[in-house]
Amino acid sequence: MATKPGILTDWPWTPLGRFKYVILAPWAIHSTYSFIVKDKSERSLSLFLIFPFLLWRMLHNQIWISLSRYWTARGKNSIVDKSIEFEQVDRESNWDDQILFNGALFYLASKTMTQAENLPLWRIDGVIMTILLHSGPVEFLYYWLHRALHHHYLYSRYHSHHHSSIATEPITSVIHPFAEHIAYFALFSIPMLTAILTDTASIASIAGYLTYIDFMNNMGHCNHELIPKWLFSIFPPLKYLMYTPSFHSLHHTQFRTNYSLFMPLYDYIYSTMDKSTDELYEISLKREAELPDVVHLTHLTTPESIYHLRLGFASLASKPYTSKWYFSLIWPVTLWSMMLNWLYGRTCIVERYRFNKLRLQSWVIPKYRIQYFLQWQNETINNLIEEAILEAEERGAKVLSLGLLNQAKELNRYGALYVERYPKLNVKVVDGSSLAVAVLLNSIPRGTTQVVLRGELTKVAYALALTLCRRGIKVLTIREDEFLKLKKSFNTSSESNLILSVSYSQKIWLVGDGLDDKEQLKVPKGTLFIPFSQFPPKKLREDCYYHSPPAMVTPRSLENMHSCENWFPRRVMSAWRIAGIVHALEGWNEHECGYTMSNIEKVWQATLQHGFQPLLLPTESKY
Repeated sequence: MATKPGILTDWPWTPLGRFKYVILAPWAIHSTYSFIVKDKSERSLSLFLIFPFLLWRMLHNQIWISLSRYWTARGKNSIVDKSIEFEQVDRESNWDDQILFNGALFYLASKTMTQAENLPLWRIDGVIMTILLHSGPVEFLYYWLHRALHHHYLYSRYHSHHHSSIATEPITSVIHPFAEHIAYFALFSIPMLTAILTDTASIASIAGYLTYIDFMNNMGHCNHELIPKWLFSIFPPLKYLMYTPSFHSLHHTQFRTNYSLFMPLYDYIYSTMDKSTDELYEISLKREAELPDVVHLTHLTTPESIYHLRLGFASLASKPYTSKWYFSLIWPVTLWSMMLNWLYGRTCIVERYRFNKLRLQSWVIPKYRIQYFLQWQNETINNLIEEAILEAEERGAKVLSLGLLNQAKELNRYGALYVERYPKLNVKVVDGSSLAVAVLLNSIPRGTTQVVLRGELTKVAYALALTLCRRGIKVLTIREDEFLKLKKSFNTSSESNLILSVSYSQKIWLVGDGLDDKEQLKVPKGTLFIPFSQFPPKKLREDCYYHSPPAMVTPRSLENMHSCENWFPRRVMSAWRIAGIVHALEGWNEHECGYTMSNIEKVWQATLQHGFQPLLLPTESKY
């Protein structure tokens, strides 16, 4: 929002929220129906293609968003090394409003202008006219409009909203108040209207022109220098005719220079070219990919979780993961992504953070949760994890945390397989079990004398049960097989606090994967479920409390955090992931994987000292 919002700041359909797309529905349905039922001679191809073209523009923008975020995660050729936070993502979540606005005007023009009813696919004279009119009047008028928007009166009421983003993303290019978009469309309509009124317009000239505008806008705001130097060497005058991402990036950091649209010519003419433009361009081209100190290795959970990655839909990634109804409408895309992952998938960097001078990265292995339970997938998954560990070693990482990959003993013996295979590893492999146990111990309400432990037994579950028994808290199990496994792992002094029970009266349940729906329904009202798995249980009871899987609130000094980790709230990170960061901050020189665990209390205190805070219990937050 601008500092002093002026009139026509909000879009007219803002109150509709996610239902704003209905404003185009009547036109889209009518144009499609007319194209299908009318005779060939009466059909309007240009009217019919408006809706597919709007979808193309959305797809085009989304491709730029995903590419830009991937480039930013790598750090190579990046321009502005500043963080993006949730506030910016929220501010830029309505980037598709301008496409809806344009669509409404296109439908209106097609119905009110006879020359726009049946445009041909191609006319060379219209294409040439569009190029000339953009290069001349549009670029010139935009330059002066842009300078006017930087006058303190208009800037405070309108343009400051756009400049709230210092580290830009492609969609930053279209984040303006409604009034600004009216002015921009009037400007960009000069070539289109002129071609229509002179009967030289074509579908190609209009669609091509708007695609060009989207392409250049996205490129200029992608915060990644991708224009090769040899282009300007071959044709030196090109520097007057085409801007670079670093050129426009300076406008967002310096504010009073580099006003031009896509052609820097007028900045040269009117002496508003930033003096450091060429230098920043050279520096950005030479910037190497960032080498991580800590790598967090994770994997996809469900087929739809690919949309929740930071490389996917920005607005979805900035909120806790939930399945959306519209995912069913894009199942072909989901299926296509699954096939690509299955056939060609390789580990990919998706996130980059900064914390206390540590460089943090998240890498995703292209495997879904269900594949970790398929024995015939074990070798493939282990190979991918091994390759990632060796790559982290090659890049000089201090710590690699296994995260979601450390759930199955049968897969790699909780990570011990890799340490045994490569005993001279410098990168420390950390599964985070000790911190997960510490978080769980501090999530159990004070004064608790007995708990129920139920779910698939993992390394965390064994350590948790043993620590509770040693502290004098009775651990009840309701399944005999789990009781026998736990008893076998205990020493004799702790066995007395491990009890096989048939009662469901206890109100503190420590649960993992495999919790039965029937078991949830049998517990008393007010029961607190605390998961020791990384995956939350299904919430079947409204009269019970469900705690988060082991996680903590991150310090505000953790930079560039603008996406949620799976189902966790904003700025909350899983204990397994935090453990790797703390391990690197403390400089601990041992692995924590296999059956090895760090000192639970030492890890807990170190984590608190570095600013990570426990989550409130559901009972506390509800109160």
